[in-house]
Amino acid sequence: MRGISILLLSTILVGCSAVPPAPLRDARQQQEFMRLTGDKVAGPPISCIPSYSQNDMTIIDGHTIAFRIGTGAVNIVNLSDGCSMVGVGGYALKTQSFGQGLCSNDIATVIDPLNHGMTVGSCAIGPIVPYTRPRR
Repeated sequence: MRGISILLLSTILVGCSAVPPAPLRDARQQQEFMRLTGDKVAGPPISCIPSYSQNDMTIIDGHTIAFRIGTGAVNIVNLSDGCSMVGVGGYALKTQSFGQGLCSNDIATVIDPLNHGMTVGSCAIGPIVPYTRPRR
């Protein structure tokens, strides 16, 4: 009985880990991710990206968006399920920020701009991971 309790507890703790699983990407998407982050090192997650750092956006896949900051840094934004249509066809990602910029737990919607902005999906902004070139 005690063995079952320990096994159950460890299963629950593993299920509650804060690190999201890596999204499944096709070869082109993985190549784009590596092009943006390949020579950079991931830092600890940050809670927000200021609005002035949101100009150079690249959609990697339906769960990952990159915001380049010059040539030396990129912020990788992870999206929860629900925004898989972003980057497909003519769909666009629409975010609404209150305050500091784009932040974890903000809500994003995928819209069809050619169909009067009809919503085709929504998701939460997940962890934002900054990648920077290592100091030498």
